[in-house]
Amino acid sequence: MNLGIVALSVLVLNLPFGYWRAHIPRYSLQWFLAVHLPVIAAISLRVLGGLGWQLITFPILIGAFFAGQFLGGKIHDLWQRRGVSPLSACLVCDLWRRLHAG
Repeated sequence: MNLGIVALSVLVLNLPFGYWRAHIPRYSLQWFLAVHLPVIAAISLRVLGGLGWQLITFPILIGAFFAGQFLGGKIHDLWQRRGVSPLSACLVCDLWRRLHAG
């Protein structure tokens, strides 16, 4: 698999985790899970994508990881500032609710 496809997959995978992390108290158990669970998935994507452990892949995938976490948190903050309610800790549920609102 291509490095770009794996990086994009890591970014998209981290969006809901960043959204979840923005909704819960900092340094709680859920916060640590929101940060560390996607690491397992990112490593799995790396292995399944056949990227190996070349040095050039690390900055790209770490950047995609943090960008996904950051953007997920920003989506939550944006919706919170706009008064979208009720917000949950689940990006998928909130998107579904927004798409099917009255």
